[in-house]
Amino acid sequence: MRELDLKSLRLFVAVCDHGNIKAAAAQEHIEPSAISKRLAQLEDAMGQPLLLRGRQGARPTPAGQALLEHARGLQFALARIDSDMAAFRGSIRGQVRLAASVSAIAEALLDDIAGFMREPQHQDIKVDIEERISRDIVGLVRDGVVPLGICWDRIDFGGLATLPYRGDELVLAVPGGHDLTGRASVRLAEALDHPHVGLPPTTAVHSMLHREAAALGRSFNYRVVVSSFDAALRVVGAGLGVSVVPREVSTPHTLDGRVRLVPLNEPWARRRFAICFRRREDLSVAAGRLVEHLCRQAAPAQASGD
Repeated sequence: MRELDLKSLRLFVAVCDHGNIKAAAAQEHIEPSAISKRLAQLEDAMGQPLLLRGRQGARPTPAGQALLEHARGLQFALARIDSDMAAFRGSIRGQVRLAASVSAIAEALLDDIAGFMREPQHQDIKVDIEERISRDIVGLVRDGVVPLGICWDRIDFGGLATLPYRGDELVLAVPGGHDLTGRASVRLAEALDHPHVGLPPTTAVHSMLHREAAALGRSFNYRVVVSSFDAALRVVGAGLGVSVVPREVSTPHTLDGRVRLVPLNEPWARRRFAICFRRREDLSVAAGRLVEHLCRQAAPAQASGD
């Protein structure tokens, strides 16, 4: 086998990520024909086709999928080498890719990361944050697409290493003047008596709520299904239903009185987030420092039981 060309492997990964040679070329700032030539050379070196090309784009063959996993691992290792060597030069450099759930992003995560990046020793570290649902986050971390993920800790992590992060509380958002307004708390069974504003079935909150409702022998009556907590709260404010949402995300929507929050008297209403990664020793210096910072920020809240 010929010596593998790292640039060709990077371009191969870019094509697989985009599913399209033209989009990958735009990302890499080269001509599509140049990528096609390198891919042909790579396939020749491997002795077999690596991509299936068609009108819908390009996707890896079984052999290409195997190569893709190795190529991602190489990219990860090279990024770690660069980061580690920068640390020995007296500064920490690098780019950390992070996938997080909408709940984590909407609450304290962005503030925690901003605090990390403001520290002088971290001024040369870049952090990319991608919003994904919990199930996809685990897959991205497991496949090496991102080194770190933050999501609800009740998800199946499939053997990934985890550390506790912050928590939040699920509450029932109701329109101002609703029958449940002013209640000290409410059980899910009572909330199910009212029309709901729901989230897509792919979200962790949707799955958990349906399990709890099924345990009661009940189901949700959805009047509206929306794509985000923010949209759900706007619909609640319009008086079209109630919705189970995180407290921190909901609080700004209560300022004008159109939305009220009622605590849920359920053991599952208080949730925990977790930081997940494949192995601590595989993390770059920059990613390891970010994990340490996030754990420090979460420690006071954990100590207070928040």
